[in-house]
Amino acid sequence: MIIGTGIDLVDIPRFERTVARTPRLMQRLFAPSEQGLRLPSLAARYAAKEALIKALGGSDGVHWTEIEIASEPSGKPYFVLTGTTAAAVAERGITTLHLSLTHDAGLAAAHVVAESREADVRETDAGFGTRGSADAPSEHRDPLAGANLSGGADAAGGPRQDPSGVDSAAQSRGPGEGRP
Repeated sequence: MIIGTGIDLVDIPRFERTVARTPRLMQRLFAPSEQGLRLPSLAARYAAKEALIKALGGSDGVHWTEIEIASEPSGKPYFVLTGTTAAAVAERGITTLHLSLTHDAGLAAAHVVAESREADVRETDAGFGTRGSADAPSEHRDPLAGANLSGGADAAGGPRQDPSGVDSAAQSRGPGEGRP
């Protein structure tokens, strides 16, 4: 079930001017592993962090440097969340984050879809999903909803977002394995 979506657009030349005027922004906005990237890539990552906050419905408990955007060898981006940001995402019931980035012609954009495995959606006669309510309880409940999914943490202690989009709580791999 989709919990939220977010999109953001960044003017790369404006972003570059802002970073040049306020160099401390690099440490406040980006994880150490991101700070050495080229400015167009950083602008796209900034857009991804903004889009994530929009998908979450707000920034409560979210810290910029606890949101890292990493890439698979193929280039596909994914989130690595730690600390209170990882906890805020988990508290919202989000089990999978989908991320798309682009930068071209002086603009960087990101789109995020946050979803949950909880199947609290039922079909109407028209074929559109509607969220269950107290008056119309959902007939389809996820048996794993509310289950303790421990073990799905990255090396920093946050929920691990598997690059394949599969909830990694059901998978186990050591730190650094399968990560770029």
